[in-house]
Amino acid sequence: MMNTEISTSRVRVARERTIENIHAAAIAEFSEKGFQGATTQAIAQRAGMKKTQLHYYIAGKEELYEELLQKVLSVWAEIIQFDDTLIEPEAVLTRYIRNKLEFSFQQPELSRIFTSEVLSGGHYLNKYWPEAIANIVNKEKLINQWIEKGLIRPLDARLFIMNIWALTQYYADFAVQVNQMYRDISSDNANREHIIEEVTTLILRGCAR
Repeated sequence: MMNTEISTSRVRVARERTIENIHAAAIAEFSEKGFQGATTQAIAQRAGMKKTQLHYYIAGKEELYEELLQKVLSVWAEIIQFDDTLIEPEAVLTRYIRNKLEFSFQQPELSRIFTSEVLSGGHYLNKYWPEAIANIVNKEKLINQWIEKGLIRPLDARLFIMNIWALTQYYADFAVQVNQMYRDISSDNANREHIIEEVTTLILRGCAR
């Protein structure tokens, strides 16, 4: 019985590692070529396996692509929120900006899959927009409360959030340019912290009274 459990556990761990490897290969392929340009053959090659082996683990390119898109959105839903344990606008926005930038630094390829999908028309995002709209409405309400209390200047709350997205997403979508024009952010923590501080200061001063 014990040997059977150990064997089952090893098989499960091996399968999980293989799927992680496939996901890493797919993220690189979709990030570089988008959905239309990516192929399961290329993903298999990146993963170091044959195409037939790949299809043992995945149903197809479309299902794998949607799975990775869902992964991006799930991560954002979990870590890129207004922290309701904080009270002051400065604290809420500082945490939000840091989380968004750290994700851009740590997983730029995964982040770029979302951008690539938006640029191609967002067909695979149609079912996610209602949730996204509901999410931004909740943020708008809080921002408008800050405005009513005189904690920040009067502004378009939704546009303010979108501007934060644009500024922070840049460091994922244009990581190559950032590394060329500024300094390497892929391995230099001091540079990343400097960027977080500068971006945060810019945004906070932009909404200050």
